[in-house]
Amino acid sequence: MATTAKHVAVELIEQLPDDASWEDILYTLYVRQQIEAGREDVAAGRVTPHEEVRAQLLDRKRRAS
Repeated sequence: MATTAKHVAVELIEQLPDDASWEDILYTLYVRQQIEAGREDVAAGRVTPHEEVRAQLLDRKRRAS
């Protein structure tokens, strides 16, 4: 059985304390959605290697100096 987004959301909300605010709930769901989006990007090969990002940042830093 595939886990649906609704099922995951219910499980996440149930793990929150009883006094969780709407903001807490929305933030928790947002973070999970972003994690899932990142996993999908990795699975699809839409990633940039660490060394390439590092080289780009160092290049920007050199040009800004």
